[in-house]
Amino acid sequence: MSEHHLPRRPRRETVTYASAHGAPDPAGRRPAHPPARSEIDEQTTLGHTYVRSLMRSQLRAALTALGALALLVGSLPLVLALPAPEALVWLALGVGVYPVVWGIAHWYVRRAERNERDFTGLVER
Repeated sequence: MSEHHLPRRPRRETVTYASAHGAPDPAGRRPAHPPARSEIDEQTTLGHTYVRSLMRSQLRAALTALGALALLVGSLPLVLALPAPEALVWLALGVGVYPVVWGIAHWYVRRAERNERDFTGLVER
Protein backbone atom coordinates (compact mmCIF):
# COMPACT_ATOMS: atom_id res chain seq x y z
CA MET A 1 0.00 0.00 0.00
CA SER A 2 1.47 3.32 -1.12
CA GLU A 3 1.42 6.12 1.35
CA HIS A 4 0.48 9.55 -0.01
CA HIS A 5 2.12 12.46 1.68
CA LEU A 6 -0.23 15.37 1.94
CA PRO A 7 1.45 18.73 2.09
CA ARG A 8 1.23 20.35 5.48
CA ARG A 9 -1.17 23.22 5.60
CA PRO A 10 0.33 26.48 6.78
CA ARG A 11 -0.48 27.47 10.33
CA ARG A 12 -3.33 29.96 10.46
CA GLU A 13 -2.70 33.23 12.17
CA THR A 14 -5.35 35.64 13.27
CA VAL A 15 -4.39 39.18 12.41
CA THR A 16 -6.04 41.91 14.39
CA TYR A 17 -5.69 45.65 14.16
CA ALA A 18 -3.49 45.70 17.28
CA SER A 19 -1.15 42.95 16.08
CA ALA A 20 -0.80 44.55 12.65
CA HIS A 21 0.24 47.82 14.25
CA GLY A 22 2.93 46.44 16.50
CA ALA A 23 1.07 45.83 19.75
CA PRO A 24 2.49 43.00 21.85
CA ASP A 25 0.92 39.64 21.25
CA PRO A 26 -0.67 38.07 24.35
CA ALA A 27 0.90 34.72 23.42
CA GLY A 28 4.36 36.30 23.62
CA ARG A 29 5.20 36.15 19.92
CA ARG A 30 6.97 38.99 18.18
CA PRO A 31 4.67 41.61 16.67
CA ALA A 32 4.32 41.60 12.90
CA HIS A 33 6.11 44.18 10.77
CA PRO A 34 4.08 47.27 10.09
CA PRO A 35 2.11 46.87 6.86
CA ALA A 36 3.87 49.62 4.89
CA ARG A 37 7.34 48.39 5.81
CA SER A 38 6.55 44.82 4.83
CA GLU A 39 5.05 46.02 1.54
CA ILE A 40 8.29 47.84 0.75
CA ASP A 41 10.52 44.98 1.94
CA GLU A 42 8.61 42.47 -0.18
CA GLN A 43 8.69 44.85 -3.17
CA THR A 44 4.97 44.60 -3.82
CA THR A 45 3.04 46.98 -6.01
CA LEU A 46 1.87 48.92 -2.96
CA GLY A 47 5.43 49.15 -1.64
CA HIS A 48 6.57 50.39 -5.04
CA THR A 49 3.81 53.02 -4.87
CA TYR A 50 5.03 54.19 -1.45
CA VAL A 51 8.59 54.59 -2.72
CA ARG A 52 7.44 56.32 -5.91
CA SER A 53 5.43 58.74 -3.77
CA LEU A 54 8.58 59.66 -1.84
CA MET A 55 10.54 60.04 -5.05
CA ARG A 56 7.84 62.27 -6.57
CA SER A 57 7.75 64.54 -3.53
CA GLN A 58 11.57 64.79 -3.56
CA LEU A 59 11.54 65.56 -7.30
CA ARG A 60 8.85 68.21 -6.80
CA ALA A 61 10.99 69.92 -4.13
CA ALA A 62 14.10 69.73 -6.33
CA LEU A 63 12.31 71.19 -9.35
CA THR A 64 10.85 74.00 -7.23
CA ALA A 65 14.31 74.89 -5.91
CA LEU A 66 15.77 74.66 -9.42
CA GLY A 67 13.03 76.91 -10.79
CA ALA A 68 13.66 79.52 -8.09
CA LEU A 69 17.39 79.37 -8.79
CA ALA A 70 16.79 79.67 -12.55
CA LEU A 71 14.62 82.75 -11.96
CA LEU A 72 17.34 84.31 -9.86
CA VAL A 73 20.17 83.56 -12.28
CA GLY A 74 18.01 84.34 -15.32
CA SER A 75 17.13 87.77 -13.98
CA LEU A 76 20.77 88.74 -13.36
CA PRO A 77 21.43 89.88 -16.98
CA LEU A 78 18.41 92.18 -16.71
CA VAL A 79 19.74 93.66 -13.49
CA LEU A 80 23.21 94.07 -14.96
CA ALA A 81 21.78 95.77 -18.06
CA LEU A 82 20.31 98.59 -15.99
CA PRO A 83 22.31 101.78 -15.99
CA ALA A 84 23.80 101.78 -12.50
CA PRO A 85 27.12 102.60 -10.91
CA GLU A 86 29.62 99.78 -11.03
CA ALA A 87 29.77 99.57 -7.24
CA LEU A 88 26.02 98.92 -7.08
CA VAL A 89 26.31 96.11 -9.63
CA TRP A 90 29.09 94.43 -7.64
CA LEU A 91 27.11 94.92 -4.44
CA ALA A 92 24.07 93.23 -6.03
CA LEU A 93 26.20 90.34 -7.27
CA GLY A 94 28.36 89.92 -4.20
CA VAL A 95 25.91 90.57 -1.41
CA GLY A 96 22.42 90.27 -2.86
CA VAL A 97 22.66 86.95 -4.68
CA TYR A 98 24.31 84.73 -2.08
CA PRO A 99 21.71 85.09 0.68
CA VAL A 100 18.97 84.21 -1.81
CA VAL A 101 20.90 81.16 -3.05
CA TRP A 102 21.55 80.14 0.57
CA GLY A 103 17.84 80.58 1.35
CA ILE A 104 16.81 78.40 -1.59
CA ALA A 105 19.32 75.71 -0.58
CA HIS A 106 18.22 75.86 3.07
CA TRP A 107 14.55 75.56 2.06
CA TYR A 108 15.34 72.57 -0.18
CA VAL A 109 17.27 70.69 2.52
CA ARG A 110 14.51 71.27 5.09
CA ARG A 111 11.86 70.16 2.61
CA ALA A 112 13.76 67.01 1.63
CA GLU A 113 14.29 66.09 5.29
CA ARG A 114 10.60 66.66 6.01
CA ASN A 115 9.63 64.43 3.08
CA GLU A 116 11.90 61.68 4.40
CA ARG A 117 10.60 62.12 7.97
CA ASP A 118 6.99 61.87 6.74
CA PHE A 119 7.84 58.76 4.74
CA THR A 120 9.63 57.17 7.70
CA GLY A 121 6.64 57.97 9.91
CA LEU A 122 4.36 56.26 7.40
CA VAL A 123 6.57 53.18 7.19
CA GLU A 124 7.25 52.87 10.93
CA ARG A 125 3.59 53.12 11.98
